This record gives sequence, C-alpha cells and structure tokens, in this order.
Amino acid sequence: MPRLSMASLFTGKILIVNNKDCDEMDTERELSQRLENKVMLLYFGSGECPRCQEFSPVLKDFFVRLTDEFYVERASQLVLVYVSQDETEEKQEKFLKTMPKRWLSLPFQDEFKRELESMFVVCDTPVVVVLKPSGEVISGNAVEEIERLGPACFKNWEEAADLINRNFLLAEDFDDMSLRSITDPIRRLKYKLDKKMKKEKRENEEEDAMS
Repeated sequence: MPRLSMASLFTGKILIVNNKDCDEMDTERELSQRLENKVMLLYFGSGECPRCQEFSPVLKDFFVRLTDEFYVERASQLVLVYVSQDETEEKQEKFLKTMPKRWLSLPFQDEFKRELESMFVVCDTPVVVVLKPSGEVISGNAVEEIERLGPACFKNWEEAADLINRNFLLAEDFDDMSLRSITDPIRRLKYKLDKKMKKEKRENEEEDAMS
C-alpha cells in the first residue's frame, strides 16, 4: 500500500474547491494547509452509477455532520477529495453542485485520477479510501462502515491516524504558515482570471454555433 504525505500525494496537481468560484489550489502552502494532519477520504464515484446514487447522499450527510458548524462546535479534521468516474465534465459538475462546498476534486481532464484508481486498486464504484496524514491506508473501502455506523466511525479513524490536536499548535506555527508564501494570492487571482476567460470563450463559441 502507498505511504505518502497527503500534500506530497497531490504535489504538482490542482485540487478544486467545490464552492461558487471553484477556487483552485496547487501551491505547496495551500495543499499543506488543507490536507495535512487530517483524515483524508478519496471518494471514487459518479453521479449516474445506481449504487453511487444510493450512497452519495449518505456520504454527504456523514461529511456535513462532521464538518458543519451547525452540527459540531469545531469541524473535524477531515478532508474529502472526489475522484470522478463521471462520463463527462458536465455530469461531474452537475453531481458536485449537490454536494458540500468543502469537498475537493481533481479537474475532470486530470489523468491522475487513473493513477489513483490503480494505486488503490479501485475496480468498481462507489469506493471510499480512508487515509492517514502519512498516506497509510486505514480502510481500502469504507462504504459499508459509513452506511452502518455513520459519523461514529470517524472516531476510530481519528485514533488510528494519530492526529495532532490543533488546539496545541503554537502561535509561531501559524505565523510560519502565513509567511510561507506571499505569491499565493497573485497565483489564485491568475487562476480565477484564466477560468473566467475560458468560460467566456466557451459561451461565445456556443453562441456562434447557435447563430
């Protein structure tokens, strides 16, 4: 089984936040802040797979109950990356619109999805791989465990992962994180502008095709 830190697993890759702006993360600082010292779920699924259609709402509720301040005083140290098995980018986007804004995903065209499938021996869907911050596998497929135990199973994963309690982080740790890169805001702005230009170009092409 692979043993990599979560940030290093996605080094050189882009992860998209499932929010309105579809913010893209690719800098070492962004990935480290979002992924390190957390239990990671890799969700291999699709919006049209019948079994996924049954399980995805369960996973959504599971994730929300552990991370939404409406249910918990402090969000659990949990991150989820959707590894799309959807047939088209439009179908992936349609599915993600129904899922939590804190979910992350790989761009539809990213072939790294195939590497992850091979790495974790994914032959069918849905599959939820549970990983420690070190990259060590806690569960090769936690679908049945999530369905059976719900949020209660996170406590077992948390203990197995040996997570560092964030309440004990020193002030200088946060200072170091904030000073690590002053170029990140500029790069994020560039990505947003590139994304906006691509969207406008696609809309213009659609208008030209219709006229």
